[in-house]
Amino acid sequence: MSNVLNADAKGVFVIAVTPFTESGELDLASTDRMVDFYLESRATGLTILGILGEATKLTAEESRTFVKRVLARVAGRVPVIVGASAAGFAPMRELSTSVMDLGASGVMVAPAPTLRTDDQIVAYFDMVNTTLGADCPWVLQDHPVSTGVQMSTSVVLRVLKNSPACVMLKHEDSPGLAKLSALRAASDKGDLKRVSILTGNGGGLFLPEELTRGADGAMTGFAYPEMMVDVCHAHASGDIEKAHDIFDAYLPLARYEQQSNIGLAVRKYLMAQRGVIASAALRKPGPKLSEADIADIDRLVRRQTRRLQEIQ
Repeated sequence: MSNVLNADAKGVFVIAVTPFTESGELDLASTDRMVDFYLESRATGLTILGILGEATKLTAEESRTFVKRVLARVAGRVPVIVGASAAGFAPMRELSTSVMDLGASGVMVAPAPTLRTDDQIVAYFDMVNTTLGADCPWVLQDHPVSTGVQMSTSVVLRVLKNSPACVMLKHEDSPGLAKLSALRAASDKGDLKRVSILTGNGGGLFLPEELTRGADGAMTGFAYPEMMVDVCHAHASGDIEKAHDIFDAYLPLARYEQQSNIGLAVRKYLMAQRGVIASAALRKPGPKLSEADIADIDRLVRRQTRRLQEIQ
């Protein structure tokens, strides 16, 4: 394994949760176990301080502490990407410089939610290039559900053409299969440099189809990251039907985890149940699962376990 981030990246970059204690403090012991869990699940990379990493609830000092702990535990075995979207370019530069100095492999940037026109989006990422510099590999995050910014295929192509240090697209348009096909066709024809395309739609809810359309893997979160790893491995080996069978076994739980209001609480509950993190706590404000939610989840886990045994 290597911690280098480049346009050849493939596999599964897991979006990590941020573990907290019941009182809301960073749980660094659980952070170590979580990193071990992701690597034992054969993740090819990690992404931290993402939207579902509760990054906006951390102070700057807590963010540095968490990044430092993850990087120390990973110890260069896989690339680690850090979310660096910020309200302004000065804090973006400060955070990016800080995490790269700590040993991160690259940063991820989404368009600012104030952007409205195609030209504004392109100009924004021109400034991102200036802010990050030529030596900082970065990931373009296309997630209109969270940013409110719709980037058309032509705009993404313009941004990538203007961005030599952008080595990866995190494709999260929903479902965006036609966009994915068009972007991969552009690089296949030589109209665009090849970049890694990792998909993030709702815990991988379209992963088999996205792999068929030319995605290189997944960058998203799910309490069972081995699902994404096994689907990618089966697909890469040419066993498309097996990839779909594995995916189908996990789909009901993956779907349940993607609820807009309680999804992260579901993921943390499952990770606590699996012994990965000590507490399922979200930092306030955050939802709590009801007894009915937990009954749903436990039923889905039992059904998933049975189905996986049947397809082995």
